[in-house]
Amino acid sequence: MREMLTYLSAALPQFTSPAGRLLALQCALRSDTRGHVTFADGLLRGMRLRGRRELWLELSQAGWLETATVREGPVTVRLLDAAVLDQAPGRGVRRRAAHWALHPAPLVLPPASPAALRLTALVLASLSSGTAANTEDMGTVSRMCGHSPQQTKELLDRLVSARSLAIWRHDCDTDEVLWQFP
Repeated sequence: MREMLTYLSAALPQFTSPAGRLLALQCALRSDTRGHVTFADGLLRGMRLRGRRELWLELSQAGWLETATVREGPVTVRLLDAAVLDQAPGRGVRRRAAHWALHPAPLVLPPASPAALRLTALVLASLSSGTAANTEDMGTVSRMCGHSPQQTKELLDRLVSARSLAIWRHDCDTDEVLWQFP
């Protein structure tokens, strides 16, 4: 998961929205060997992306995917990013990763949480080492989230307020972020 988030942080334009990044991640993890992926209407509804035509257009205009007309019901797209098509893990492993990305344990958020908060939680969960305290460079966290360091700090505060994180701290001398789960 971490490798895919890192790759997407470089492959997608910096201005790609958090919801667009979450959608691109699901596309990359669920695509077949030819780069095709079909999203059932229920999956899009569960991801809070149903009817969000602007997200498909955002990724299409970035040259990352080609989409058919977005309408009610299943949506089928074709990825244009050749590097995503050469993924090493098998499709079953990627599908499990796609499911985990929707529910990134140990971070639990309400389903209606904003995409920026869900993406930040996913990044932290993917960077976690399984220990009580986790650390990472602020630049890495911010880049993977597609945010500025200031935006990332605000989102980390919101995760603490939501009780998804117990604490977080930024060490200005080393530029490391430390976080702990409840």
